[in-house]
Amino acid sequence: MEIQSNFSLKNYNTFGIEASAKQFVAVHSVAELKTILEEHKNEKKFILGGGSNMLLTKDIDALVIHIDLKGKKIIREDDDSVWVESQAGETWHDFVLWTIDNNFGGLENMSLIPGNVGTTPVQNIGAYGTEIKDTFISCEAINIESQEMKTFTNTECNFGYRESIFKNEIKDQYIITSVIYKLTKRNHKINTSYGDIIAELAKNNIANPTLKDVSNAVIAIRQSKLPDPKELGNSGSFFKNPILLKSDFDKIHQKFPEMKYYEVSETEVKVPAGWLIEQAGFKGKRFGDAGVHKNQALVLVNYGNATGQEILAVSRDVQKTVFETFGIHIEAEVNVI
Repeated sequence: MEIQSNFSLKNYNTFGIEASAKQFVAVHSVAELKTILEEHKNEKKFILGGGSNMLLTKDIDALVIHIDLKGKKIIREDDDSVWVESQAGETWHDFVLWTIDNNFGGLENMSLIPGNVGTTPVQNIGAYGTEIKDTFISCEAINIESQEMKTFTNTECNFGYRESIFKNEIKDQYIITSVIYKLTKRNHKINTSYGDIIAELAKNNIANPTLKDVSNAVIAIRQSKLPDPKELGNSGSFFKNPILLKSDFDKIHQKFPEMKYYEVSETEVKVPAGWLIEQAGFKGKRFGDAGVHKNQALVLVNYGNATGQEILAVSRDVQKTVFETFGIHIEAEVNVI
């Protein structure tokens, strides 16, 4: 393991922000990770996965530990289900495609989400009617201070909408090293409840979709709406869709009857943040090299040389204007560093 100084993080964050790490090391095994944590026990540390859910607004004055643990395997199966384990450093989309190639169902609706496997429980990532919590069994994690390993079950993770225990009660205390998912081998629960997926399948004359068909539909939809980070710096959806109490939403809806919404429970309603941002006039707007994507207003982009501070300024302008227009606060999904 080589520790490098003044290391550029430009290629390690999907926004493509130029920022540097005081020190940088990539670890390829749990043993290496334990060694680094022990040898640098009293130093400031910053844990880096796929770099897809963060906005760097400054240099990192710490030892950046890049989690590059690779490997995936079947650990158990029966006639109906299979339990698969992936190391934290595996690219999420590649892992999803591997499960589909093996005809394992449950992750297909989350195809093409950027980032690595290790961060999926942190965010409880989700798309098109599915979330990690639906298939997640457990994860292994290492305590940064003690280097002790701990298993977190689904229940112990306290999953919520883009939330988990790793973002709240034990934030910055553990590093996830591997994750286990339970997937279907047959009688797959194909989820095509979202209109975009239905339309994409219909366009291709697919009446009885397979796992691969659903994945291909999701990939096509995402590619039509979301820019490839390799071509245009971004971190996917920058904002969460706000969830409002029905009583509060009803008052707002009276003023804006055209507002789109989805009922999430008897007492709560989810409003698409992208719709709010678009109605506030930001879709496709550019501010120097920072801006809002022309096809999806949820996505903030770096047109080349934007700083993290410039992108952060755009996000705050969007939040302020949406609140002034609709009285709704939209929260950043991305971690601002």
